[in-house]
Amino acid sequence: MARAARKARAKAARPPRRRRRGTARPAAPSPGVLEVVLATRNPGKVHEILELVRDLPLRVYALDAFPQIADLPEDGLTYTENAISKALTVARLTRRVTMADDSGIEIDAFQGAPGPQSRRFLGDGASDAQRNVRILKMVAQVAPPARTARYRAVVAVATPDGTVRTFEGTCEGELATAPRGAHGFGYDPIFIVPAYGKTMAQLPPAVKNRISHRARAVTAARPYLRQLADALHHHAATPEPSF
Repeated sequence: MARAARKARAKAARPPRRRRRGTARPAAPSPGVLEVVLATRNPGKVHEILELVRDLPLRVYALDAFPQIADLPEDGLTYTENAISKALTVARLTRRVTMADDSGIEIDAFQGAPGPQSRRFLGDGASDAQRNVRILKMVAQVAPPARTARYRAVVAVATPDGTVRTFEGTCEGELATAPRGAHGFGYDPIFIVPAYGKTMAQLPPAVKNRISHRARAVTAARPYLRQLADALHHHAATPEPSF
């Protein structure tokens, strides 16, 4: 009995285990609540999108909440193909509305490249910093008037029944001569927004979330997300007919 008491005290003294945020898979869709999965494990994208939809009546999960889903391929030729493929795949596997995006930088001196290949430019193992350094080397001899570029994003919203809609946003800019700024990710340190005279990485997150390509695409998708949420709420509030 003394041994049992000591074991009980030791167990009680141990701190409870903490569940890692974003790793537990939701058990089942919640009735009356529109649950939306973001088809990305990129923490920068997740943070930006959450800020853009935080006032909508949604329950949002990142893809980390579904660890059984493998990394999603992006082998389409266009942003739209990639966004639709990712959104439909995750909506089918999770049985939840899914938002996916594909985006990239289009450099006019390179006839719009790297475009949809932006994330894979230099290969999957390359870092953002390595990609930025290579881009700047490639445009080193390009005069400022010809250093124009744009960010483009396509957001796809898919439902479990296979319905999908897409929304697009762009942000015009030009290439810097050296990386600047500590905010953002991807090509933000070398992408100058002329209206501010700063790179995207130098802008406060609140400003970026008003003017970026992804912000504009998500903003265009907001009415559709609200429509889906309202339809679900109306369905949940409608009493079943009695006979």
